[in-house]
Amino acid sequence: MKLSIRHDTTYRYDDKVRASIQYLRLTPQESERQHVLSWQLTLPRPVRAQIDPFGNVFHVLTLDEPHDAIVISARGQVEIDERQEAEHDKHSAFPFLRFTRLTTADDALREFAARQCGTRRDRSGLIDLMQALHEQMPFKKGVTGLDSTAAEAFAGRAGVCQDHTHAFLACARSLGVPARFVSGYLYQGNEQNLASHAWAEAWIGDAWYSFDVTNNLARPERHLKLAVGLDYLDACPVRGMRRGGGGEQMHAKVDAPPLLLVQEQ
Repeated sequence: MKLSIRHDTTYRYDDKVRASIQYLRLTPQESERQHVLSWQLTLPRPVRAQIDPFGNVFHVLTLDEPHDAIVISARGQVEIDERQEAEHDKHSAFPFLRFTRLTTADDALREFAARQCGTRRDRSGLIDLMQALHEQMPFKKGVTGLDSTAAEAFAGRAGVCQDHTHAFLACARSLGVPARFVSGYLYQGNEQNLASHAWAEAWIGDAWYSFDVTNNLARPERHLKLAVGLDYLDACPVRGMRRGGGGEQMHAKVDAPPLLLVQEQ
C-alpha cells in the first residue's frame, strides 16, 4: 500500500513570542515494513537533520526573533509492506525495559498484566494483554491529558491512544518484556481518513512486533511509523517550548491527498 501524507501543524499566539524551540520527529525512516519514496519538511527556516538516541530522525527548530505564529508542514509518499509483521533491529532492546514517569506500573497494572499473561512472554500472551486492555480502557477523549500516567488512565478505565500505549508499555515492562512507544499515522480506509496515532511495539525473540490497543490490532498493515521512544515525550511528532506569547492555539491537520487513489488503482 502506498500512502501520500500531508501533515500541517499551526501554532498561533495571542501576543508576540520572544523566542521558541520546537523538537520535530516528523520524518519516517526506511525499514523492513516501509519504503520512503519521498519526504519533505517545510519550516520557517532551514534546519539540519539529526539522529536522536532512539534512532529517530530529529530536527530542532529555533526561532530567536519575535513571532506570533509557527507553521510546520510535512509532505511525502511512503510504501507500506502489509505482509511484514515484524521489524528486526541490530540495537539492544534492553533500554526499553526502563520505566518512566508516564509508564510506571503500579500494583493494579502489575496484577492485571500477570493475570492476562501468566507465565507467557510470547506474542499470543501479549495479544491477550492487548485485547484485555482494549476492553478495560474504552477510547474516550477529554478524560486524560498529555501528562496523564499509565496508572492514572488505567484507574480511570478510559483514555486515548497515548494512554492505551502507556498502559501496555507499563504492563509489558512489568513482565520483563522490552516495549516501546511508537508515533505515526494510521490509514483508516479511505483517502481522507489518515490520522496521527500511537501504538506499542514489544521485543519478542529477535524482532519488534506491533500492538495497537486502541484498535485491537496486532498486525501493522495500516500503520506508518515516525518515531519510537520510552514514552510519548520521546516520540511525539512535535514538542516545543517558548518564552512569552500568552495564550496559544494549536491546529493540526493530517490527510491523504488524491495521489493515494492514483497509486492504488
